[in-house]
Amino acid sequence: MFYKTMTYCPECGHPLEKKFLEHEGDIPYCSQCDSFRFPVFNTAISAILFNETHDKILLIKQYQMTEHILLAGYVSQGENAETTLAREIDEELGLQVKSLTFNASQYYERSNSLMINFAVTVTGEVTPNHEIDDWDWFSISEAKKAIKNGSLAESFLLEFLDKEQKRLG
Repeated sequence: MFYKTMTYCPECGHPLEKKFLEHEGDIPYCSQCDSFRFPVFNTAISAILFNETHDKILLIKQYQMTEHILLAGYVSQGENAETTLAREIDEELGLQVKSLTFNASQYYERSNSLMINFAVTVTGEVTPNHEIDDWDWFSISEAKKAIKNGSLAESFLLEFLDKEQKRLG
């Protein structure tokens, strides 16, 4: 696959071309630098937020959207995903991470981002910042209905709940 997002060399600005690299396929290549240029993308986290008794999920609304989604945020340079997760939850909702479990990851083309999803138990009082338009705690069955239909957030939520159901038997 030739990555449409990379057309110029990030080092010298020379136009990139397709060049076959064994075991990789067609990769952007700079003939001026004589180097392959692998695609660059963002990294972000998203979180399924559970209360301490694991019977409620917190969903949010942002950017004047009418549907509920999961909390998400970009990984800053120098951070790992877990640090980003704790920072975003604290900044946007005023909550603290009590425990977390990796759920899944998926590339999200719309924002050119690798999304890393976690299930997180949070503690504290919700104090949303200016980025949050609305929020609410939902029972697990209500959360499945309230989350944005067809979204990556819905996919992450349903995947986690399916894994949990199988794990619990």
